[in-house]
Amino acid sequence: MSSMRAIASSPSQQWDSKLQTHLPNASNKPINTNPNLQFKPTRHPLPCFSLNSSKSQTPLTPISPTTPPLVVVGSANADIYVEIERLPKKGETISAKTGQTLAGGKGANQAACGGKLAYPTYFVGQVGEDAHGKLVTEALRGGGVHLDHLSSVGGAPTGHAVVMLQGDGQNSIIIVGGANMSCWPERLSDEDLRVVRSAGIVLLQREVPEEVNIQVAKAAKSAGVPVILDAGGMDAPISQELLNYVDIFSPNETELGRLTGMPTESFEHISKAVAKCHKMGVRQVLVKLGDKGSALFVEGEEPLKQPIISAAKVLDTTGAGDTFTASFAVALVEGKSKKECLRFAAAAASLCVQVKGAIPSMPERKSVLKLLQSLSG
Repeated sequence: MSSMRAIASSPSQQWDSKLQTHLPNASNKPINTNPNLQFKPTRHPLPCFSLNSSKSQTPLTPISPTTPPLVVVGSANADIYVEIERLPKKGETISAKTGQTLAGGKGANQAACGGKLAYPTYFVGQVGEDAHGKLVTEALRGGGVHLDHLSSVGGAPTGHAVVMLQGDGQNSIIIVGGANMSCWPERLSDEDLRVVRSAGIVLLQREVPEEVNIQVAKAAKSAGVPVILDAGGMDAPISQELLNYVDIFSPNETELGRLTGMPTESFEHISKAVAKCHKMGVRQVLVKLGDKGSALFVEGEEPLKQPIISAAKVLDTTGAGDTFTASFAVALVEGKSKKECLRFAAAAASLCVQVKGAIPSMPERKSVLKLLQSLSG
């Protein structure tokens, strides 16, 4: 999940105007040899107390050949919200004004946003066989998301997060991985990989095991499907193997600084850190700049800057970044230009922060278009 007021994503240069154009194979992308970059060379088993998992027994939803779907592979959480005036100090206990549990998780957020924008959206993920799993499933179904590829596992609880929401709308978040981080099969099913290869675009985050993301990104690349990797999630180095299959890498300022080991206090600093990302083989880097908006860096081109679209009142920034990413992806698949995609996504994020909760705050298409129309009038 994200705590951005506005975020920007980017299209892939090769498929901005012709969405059916295939991207180069991963073997054509440069392999990083920079000794200062952090790699994670080995894979690790995915722990689970049970190998049993279940999916919907209904027939798989047919995919329209004329409308390639948005496919989101990622996390699904129950977000436990507590409203507080300030964060507690070390050893201190404070009272919350209110508390409630809502569906969230970066993957589920992005999928719900695509569904609410009335674009065909599929979610590949896992929940536990518990009340939180039912909460997430119903929220995604209510958002119009296809759940053929959502598994229910018996060996782990549904992932959850504690969201400490302060009076100014900013938040601090603690995540418990649960089913998001365990009980995944060693190899994803043919059905899951088939929907990935049939996608118009694939969105990934770092709240599921990296081995899962690598399988998905590799399958997408083999079919010429562009991949966006949101850097949010686990605080660990990203493997070069995964980056070889990524078309758009999207960190925020903090993540960019941590992953490159470089300062990001100014736009000049950010530009230099992005150049280091280009050396990792990712040609397009979308940096999320919080209340300063965002910037899309395409190697060899001038960066595109997108300011935020100011909200009347900021109630909750949770999920704004996920709203931006998914909205951008939808606009891109529909053939809009890079600037149009950025603006569409900024408008969606502006509407998101005016409603409490992640999935409940995802705007409908008509609301986004209405806001954009009001700005151009």
